[in-house]
Amino acid sequence: MSKTTFTRRGVLRTGAVAGAGVALPTIFTASSAAAFTNEPTGNTVTLGFNVPQTGPYADEGADELRAYKLAVEHLNGEGDGGMMNTFSSKALQGNGILGKKVEFVTGDTQTKSDAARASARSMIEKDGAIMVTGGSSSGVAIAVQGLCQEAGVIFMAGLTHSNDTTGKDKKANGFRHFFNAYMSGAALAPVLAARYGEDRKAYHLTADYTWGWTQEESIVAATEALGWETVNTVKTPLSATDFSSYIAPVMNSGADVLVLNHYGGNMVNSLTNAVQFGLKNKSVNGKNFEIVVPLYSRLMARGAGENVKGILGSTNWHWSLTDAGSKAFVKSFGEKYGFPPSQAAHTCYVQTLLYADAASRAGSFNPCAIGEALEGFEFDGLGNGKTLYRADDHQCFKDVLVVQGKENPQSEFDLLEVVEVTPAAQVTYPPDHPMFAGGSLGSCNPGS
Repeated sequence: MSKTTFTRRGVLRTGAVAGAGVALPTIFTASSAAAFTNEPTGNTVTLGFNVPQTGPYADEGADELRAYKLAVEHLNGEGDGGMMNTFSSKALQGNGILGKKVEFVTGDTQTKSDAARASARSMIEKDGAIMVTGGSSSGVAIAVQGLCQEAGVIFMAGLTHSNDTTGKDKKANGFRHFFNAYMSGAALAPVLAARYGEDRKAYHLTADYTWGWTQEESIVAATEALGWETVNTVKTPLSATDFSSYIAPVMNSGADVLVLNHYGGNMVNSLTNAVQFGLKNKSVNGKNFEIVVPLYSRLMARGAGENVKGILGSTNWHWSLTDAGSKAFVKSFGEKYGFPPSQAAHTCYVQTLLYADAASRAGSFNPCAIGEALEGFEFDGLGNGKTLYRADDHQCFKDVLVVQGKENPQSEFDLLEVVEVTPAAQVTYPPDHPMFAGGSLGSCNPGS
């Protein structure tokens, strides 16, 4: 784990302590010397960036880390300020957070829950991280969010798309800017029905963990509501690299649509295998066979190359957006790294700014004060239009993009095009929606 120095002021608010029976390290237990876990006492504050630097989601992790470093530079008054200049809140002044220079530590989640928890725990116990953020797997995000709840620090989720992150596994100390599987279904299904018709038979291949399960559930529900039939749903291990044995049965299933509930390297490999089997050129039930990738990213599109042409999916954000915030971020990121940012980079950069802004508006690093500042917070200028951080579940609600692979890309980065911007109202659901039932935020835990 490495520490790099690359960063506003303090009302303390109280919150509930960790639940009875939870065995916590010394740093997480009550102490007369601190009002909350890792209360900063010097002129710096440390953030923990926990990303997949190895494993199937490593490409996303690398871009997340680039974005985090850029956000820290901007918070500390370096560079051009990026989206701090377009953010509707004007609490950030480029002098760190509450006057303290921001430092950070990094870790490798390995896209494994146990490794991610161990890395986050080390950041909190050994490095004094007062906020942890990152991840490109919902299984990792849920595990680390639970740890941060126990520890008494804020978790600003990175790329996590499972409904469960702000559903049955939501926590008072956890916040998610990224959209979720339900939102992908609500945005994508009407476009699929309009493009391919309502009389379709779908076969799902699904990553066998919390994200894949809820993505499959969401797309099945949304498409069946419009007339589609689900022929089969098959789970695939996250560790899989060759999906040929899973693609072959699709050929004789009677399905005329293959839905790949895969992400990162999994999606690149499964889509490549599907194209190798000739599915894109196949005709079934008198219709052209179609492939759908519900959750897309530029990094995945680059990995899959020409195979993504014409294939529909959804995304949280895309670098081609022309709003002031997106343009500012693309400019800053591009000038620093030489290529445009991914949606993973965008959400991680935004989450860092939102944390810093909440601390600044609250006048405190106390996680409960920061939580109160984020709950019900409405903002604009960060690349997704008007956005609400809903108090009920700590989920952001904003417009969702439906995209497809470009037929004639102009560069290796120009692989996806936005075909529809789905308004936030269409993807908003009540807090007690059945897909999100079974959990409770509980109370904020300030830790020490």
